[in-house]
Amino acid sequence: MHNLHLLDNAQKYINVSGKLVWLIRMSQRRRCRRGRRGRFPKPVTISAPAKIQKFIPQPTTNASTITIEPAELEALRLVDLEGLFQEQAGIKMGVSRGTVWRLVKNARKKVAQALTEGRPLEVNSDEIYPLES
Repeated sequence: MHNLHLLDNAQKYINVSGKLVWLIRMSQRRRCRRGRRGRFPKPVTISAPAKIQKFIPQPTTNASTITIEPAELEALRLVDLEGLFQEQAGIKMGVSRGTVWRLVKNARKKVAQALTEGRPLEVNSDEIYPLES
């Protein structure tokens, strides 16, 4: 039988056949832009706030909504619509090329999923991003 010892909210240790194994809750494992742990993220500069808030497919379905971040939408616009290289888009947004790549990858996945599955696509307006001057 497993002996479970709870040390704090983020870490769990479990005794498996005489060895101590460290487990982390999946919700707190990744350090991401919204996480409580890790360094604070660099602010992403966008040129203008999104003109739309939601796309709803026709015919409408009861499927759950996919949420896209304004930074992902801006990276998608710069790279795919304006044809900038990721390095150029990163300079314009004030982030690294790797961050632009990650934002574009996530945005493309969300848009493709919304189009193929017929799910609504909503732009998250909770976060405040600095506007390009």
